[in-house]
Amino acid sequence: MKDIIYFFQKEVYLMTTNRGLKNRTAISTAIDKELYQKLKDYSDKTGIPLSKLFDKAIAMYLESVDK
Repeated sequence: MKDIIYFFQKEVYLMTTNRGLKNRTAISTAIDKELYQKLKDYSDKTGIPLSKLFDKAIAMYLESVDK
């Protein structure tokens, strides 16, 4: 039983640290509720995943402060 629990904990740890992502990094953050809802609505309307919208927004921001 101890081996099974260890295996399960190890699998959960691997899933939370890697999540099977090869070209992306999982992050956790908190944003304003209204901003999130507007972004979520836009994502639902256009079919663009939130992760892609975050990529674009961050790239645009970094470009604007690089000048």
